[in-house]
Amino acid sequence: MNYSAANSALWDPIIQIAMIAVVILIGNCLRRKISFIRNSMLPVAVIGGFLLLLAKICRLVTIDNEIMEMLTFHGIAIGFIAMSLRVPERTETEKSNLVGLKSGAIIVGSYMIQGIVGLAITIGLSYTVMPELFKAAGILLPMGFGQGPGQANNIGTTYQEAGFVGGHSFGLALAAAGYLCACIVGVCYMNYLAKKGLVRKKTTEEIKGSVTIDTFESKDELPIAESLDRLSIQVAMVLVVYLVTYLLTWGITSGLSKISAGVGDAVNSLLWGFNFIIGSALAILFRVILKRLRNRKIMTSQYQNNYLLSRISGFAFDIMIVAGISSIEISDLKELWLPFVLLVIAGAVITLLHLKFVCKRVYKDYYYEGLLSMYGMMTGTISSGVLLLRELDPQMETPAANNLVLGSSFGILLGAPLLVLVGMAKKSTTMLFVTFGALVVYYFVLLGIVFIKNKHQECSNEAV
Repeated sequence: MNYSAANSALWDPIIQIAMIAVVILIGNCLRRKISFIRNSMLPVAVIGGFLLLLAKICRLVTIDNEIMEMLTFHGIAIGFIAMSLRVPERTETEKSNLVGLKSGAIIVGSYMIQGIVGLAITIGLSYTVMPELFKAAGILLPMGFGQGPGQANNIGTTYQEAGFVGGHSFGLALAAAGYLCACIVGVCYMNYLAKKGLVRKKTTEEIKGSVTIDTFESKDELPIAESLDRLSIQVAMVLVVYLVTYLLTWGITSGLSKISAGVGDAVNSLLWGFNFIIGSALAILFRVILKRLRNRKIMTSQYQNNYLLSRISGFAFDIMIVAGISSIEISDLKELWLPFVLLVIAGAVITLLHLKFVCKRVYKDYYYEGLLSMYGMMTGTISSGVLLLRELDPQMETPAANNLVLGSSFGILLGAPLLVLVGMAKKSTTMLFVTFGALVVYYFVLLGIVFIKNKHQECSNEAV
């Protein structure tokens, strides 16, 4: 084998990943040293992604979009699998008042309202000033805002293959704009609330400190003295689940293709594009199996380490974000600026209005913490939600941060119909309008879940 620089297949992936590492470190330095950037609350990975994109535009570096898209695709799946493998910590109060289920309904309801508004805009433009516009383009709004660059990359690519010229870059650009909305709109709204005296921002420095044993280790975990490194166990579990995800998806798609080529083609891009949901479901199943084995005393130790799994997830998402933003082709957007601007503005506004409506109902004791953390996540990622939350609750004394994680687990189940709807919308004009109607109906179903009264609430009302 040729180990020299002439072997591009050997060195190109390492060089591309190294460039991601460089801009992450530079982004971290800029965020820590420049107050304007720090106050913007943009995540370091987003700063790094824009730096690499700028370097590409200025022709300072050569970006291999194929490698970057690959990293984006695999990053979202690995990140969600690692998150889903974590052992959940739920209190009795949270179980009794259905906060996890309601948080999941809030999250998926945000996808639905974003999809409704997005489709309304692109359908309207296609029948008026932009007749050549891909009518289903608006459904990329919840993919970019609600689900981030990984899913925007996947669905944008499948839509581009279906005839949406520039669909890949359009989806990733929406995801990048979503981060800006999470930080800029979120911070501006927080300052507005502070001036009104409705919230009080905590004047604390960024959280620092060392990892304690309680943070790093849960009860009955494998001892650190084991011959196999604990991190290696976590990585092995994540990759095993991802391998099973690949085999299961491959088995389903190849089997359907043998039965019917048409059905196989319809399902193929859908399942591979949403492989992170399949991976998350398998990770939850794997977690349940491990728990059952422990309950039956077949296993004596807990293999998952929540701290390390969170670090794996964070690492995968950081790589995914930088790779996704840097792979945007600005030239692809030259004919799409009008729908892009309208979708970004509408997405920022409608998401805030929707969350103000539902969060007031579910998070009565910590309404603003719940609202801002959800807004950050529903326009960016869970990390931008936590960033906004820390301004009001730096010590995480409210359950708002836990609701983001717990709600995401329920959101995977409640969001399954979105899989079908996204695949339907691109098929034909008729299916597009069927999708639009289904989004509206399902949105009201989710509102019904949000407004469920439970025993905990009824008891509180009777006491009052």
